[in-house]
Amino acid sequence: MELRSHAAQVAAGYYPSLLHWLLHWARTQPDSVYLTQPLPDGRIAEYRWCEVADQALRFAAYLDQLQLPPRSSVALLGKNSAHWIMADLAIGLAGHVSVPLYSTLNAPGAAYVLEHSDARLLLVGRLDSGADALLALAGAIKVPVVSLPQAPMIDVPRWEDIVAAHTPLPEPKLPLGGEVATIAYTSGSTGRPKGVMHSHANMLCFAEGFNQGFALDTGDRMLSYLPLAHLAERGLVEANSLRHGFGVWFNDSLASFADDLRRARPTVFFSVPRLWTRFYQSIQAGFPQLERASRESSGAEAASARRQILAQLGLEQVRCAMTGSAPLSPEIISWYRELGLELLEGYGMSENFGYSHGSRLGEVRLGYVGHPAPGVECRLGDDGEVLVRSPAQMLGYYKDPDLSAASLTADGFLKTGDRGVIDECGRLRITGRVKDLFKTSKGKYVAPAPIENLLGRHPRVEAACVAGLGLPQPLALLVIGGASELGATQRDAIARELATLLAEVNGDLADHERLCCLVVVDEPWTIDNGCLTVTLKIRRDAIEARHARQCADWHAHGAAVIWEADRPLTE
Repeated sequence: MELRSHAAQVAAGYYPSLLHWLLHWARTQPDSVYLTQPLPDGRIAEYRWCEVADQALRFAAYLDQLQLPPRSSVALLGKNSAHWIMADLAIGLAGHVSVPLYSTLNAPGAAYVLEHSDARLLLVGRLDSGADALLALAGAIKVPVVSLPQAPMIDVPRWEDIVAAHTPLPEPKLPLGGEVATIAYTSGSTGRPKGVMHSHANMLCFAEGFNQGFALDTGDRMLSYLPLAHLAERGLVEANSLRHGFGVWFNDSLASFADDLRRARPTVFFSVPRLWTRFYQSIQAGFPQLERASRESSGAEAASARRQILAQLGLEQVRCAMTGSAPLSPEIISWYRELGLELLEGYGMSENFGYSHGSRLGEVRLGYVGHPAPGVECRLGDDGEVLVRSPAQMLGYYKDPDLSAASLTADGFLKTGDRGVIDECGRLRITGRVKDLFKTSKGKYVAPAPIENLLGRHPRVEAACVAGLGLPQPLALLVIGGASELGATQRDAIARELATLLAEVNGDLADHERLCCLVVVDEPWTIDNGCLTVTLKIRRDAIEARHARQCADWHAHGAAVIWEADRPLTE
């Protein structure tokens, strides 16, 4: 299709980008609500397709008058919002490249991305904290700033004023498809972030390939709350909604999440394992009788209890639910599936726009991330590394052709860095990271991820990190919800549960893998303290560095379960 002219593509009914689909929906269903934004004062703002296209085209006219070089990088910093998507669309309609920045980036991280991406302009939206420092930073490196609605109050041009002062761009710069649409910087769980370049065609490929399994249409709904700067949310929410014409609701804050979810009543819902686990724990703690009835009753009573549980979570209308970014306990997956929620696992990389693997309806195998998506090829390397060739594969890393070449095999398969196995039906199971292996003082290698997966099956364990470099035996650090607020009686009861868990897990492990103890950490791991990525995966290096001086002391202590608060650092 790339060889045909743009006019010929459109005339033939083929739209080569999501920008074309935006204009299509604005023309064919102009008055349908596309974006629904809760506001801090409790009001709800709704934006119809025609309004979204109009605002995006007006801001594109403003960008056009700036006379930036073609395909300039325009950075976009802020939490998810209706205007985040409008700004992203406006950047593309003006012929430029969007560079999303995580709203949680610290000043050095933001400085690196802005400089490395050659950003010509920074659009700032909703921010929780650190706004002054980031905006001062942008000014210090001479990047002009424009504020989106709900941005911090600063003396810069405002989206509302710009949109009011411009007429829509009469001839938007619609792409053929192969042109760079975005540079997405990895979350940087190890080392400096890399700028992953993706084309308009890649983004469209994700949405069209995804739809072959789920038949999305204009009647679907999604809630956007995971960072749009991450390509998983960008694909599942932004790309899918633009291609298939359905509505998107936004989350205002962590405090309003439950209300926002119940308001949206999504039909398609994606979350990460940590949040699926928290949903599960909230039902166990808040509605034990309802949960028990869903398991122990029969017939209409059990069915009613299951519907009520899903309604409490705001998920009773979900027909497609997904989990990804890290393993989720098979027991918890089974619990959701028994409620009637078709919870499916998926797998992908920033380097292939998340278009890699997914579980198919009726072909689920717990613990496996499913089959290759349509058009995707997968094989294992000699060391068990998962190698994937995807039609949504990146164009390369920005400014780093050597790293781009090194990330691929000679025949063009992406080296994912993950280890895995493939079953007889072609389903993939991820068994850990190639580089996560560590050696104990006995000279034995330990793969931490499979052990962490076993620990994560316990409903009280929110997160686990197996460590032990240089120790005779590994140990596991655990995050237990509300650990710092538990009384002595509760802690004793949980310690007994964890001791049983330790014995069960060790029973499944080889001698050199067996854990000497479980350590309940005092402070939860969060994005803010650097222990979690923005998609709530553990930052292994940061966690190990945080507890390195204590590990030998814990190993020598001899107890099966240790509470960090009870074992202060030995000087």
